[in-house]
Amino acid sequence: MDIDRRHLLKLGTLAVGAAVAAPARPASAAAVPIGTLGLDAAHFGLHPGASEDQSRVLQTAIDTAARARAPLAIAPGVYRAGSLKLPAGAQLLGVRGATQFILSEGASLLAAAGADHVTLSGLVLDGGKRPLGEGRGLVHLEGCHAVRIVDCEIRGSGSLGIRCVAVDGELAGNTLTDIADAAILSTNAAGLLIARNTISGAGNNGILIFREAAGDDGTMVIDNHIEDIANRAGGSGQYGNAINAFRAANVIVRGNRIRGCAFSGVRGNTASNIHIEGNSISDVGEVALYAEFAFEGAIISGNSVDGAAIGVSVTNFNEGGRLAVVQGNIIRNLKPKRPPGTDPGDSAGIGIAVEADTAVTGNVIENAPLAGIMLGWGRYLRDVAATGNVVRKADIGIGVSVAPGSATTLVADNVITDYRRGAIVGMAGARAATGDIAQGGFESYAHLTISGNRVR
Repeated sequence: MDIDRRHLLKLGTLAVGAAVAAPARPASAAAVPIGTLGLDAAHFGLHPGASEDQSRVLQTAIDTAARARAPLAIAPGVYRAGSLKLPAGAQLLGVRGATQFILSEGASLLAAAGADHVTLSGLVLDGGKRPLGEGRGLVHLEGCHAVRIVDCEIRGSGSLGIRCVAVDGELAGNTLTDIADAAILSTNAAGLLIARNTISGAGNNGILIFREAAGDDGTMVIDNHIEDIANRAGGSGQYGNAINAFRAANVIVRGNRIRGCAFSGVRGNTASNIHIEGNSISDVGEVALYAEFAFEGAIISGNSVDGAAIGVSVTNFNEGGRLAVVQGNIIRNLKPKRPPGTDPGDSAGIGIAVEADTAVTGNVIENAPLAGIMLGWGRYLRDVAATGNVVRKADIGIGVSVAPGSATTLVADNVITDYRRGAIVGMAGARAATGDIAQGGFESYAHLTISGNRVR
């Protein structure tokens, strides 16, 4: 249907840049360029700065614009509202940093269910730290296709920042601050892109990619800036992570800057075929880069880690965790202790720790209180090669399990300098079981091949 011309607004004056097709017009009418038209929320009676709740007026405007497949342009100002529903095709466009919604009441500020092609752009969404419904996000989306949340600020959520359930699309260029739980939680995604967001201050996780059952997910977490992630919920690693993939296969985590996490920078739990590449991580309390439990396939390459209990851990062969490449990482300044709540029997101060079917190659490790590289844990060691690495300033350069049941292991052509207890040492868990075997003495261990290492 035709849209009342009084409701048309040239969006260029609001600098929101939406691309929307103009409604049909008579042939004699002057041509209007595509991308210049939308509905002005003010024409529905929306008033910036009003002290009263404006949910009803705003909901009418949202519904009318969505039926017309036109964007709803919202002028700068503060609007109090809550429990707003986003139908299919809803496009809410504000002036970046100036159009502000404050949660008045409700389980969420904005929510959608089964609504495709929802767009939020240029909005400031403030939860005021009000409690939300259980498992709810300040923005809450379920069963939505082709979603776009871009250039928004989301702050002060009393629970989650953005919650997505069975959603695909794009969350990009947003800023999320002072979030009580996880800043972004995605469950059962189908190819979601989470890119170029800034997350500062979250109670339990920065970005959590979760699946109810292990399976393909395909989420890409790229070029985000994440810092100050706490662990309010406790536990032994489920919380306190900048990026956490749980049961989600084929996730790519690339190019993120991560600083100040209670536990891990990037944690993959039962996350097969995870790629963790080119991330910069500093000041994390536990394992900086983690592939654990029942995963098959992990690529951990080109990352830098400065300050962690363990730089890289590829573990839980006892649970089926196997098959990895750990290549070209720089890991330095490891800490001798893990954070409270972790297993006190676990070791800290290790650069790289791996167990099964893994190549560890071309990494540089410096300042490791326990070991630069640790190969295996007890009998959990099989088909591991550590080649071409540089280890400097470590108590033990490379530790390798010599427990009964350990399988084929190659330690070759590494450079190991400034070690204290030994360049290459046979281990029984965290305890040294041999002297330095870099130059000989390993021959009685049939699973070991050690050659060509340069030791100083």
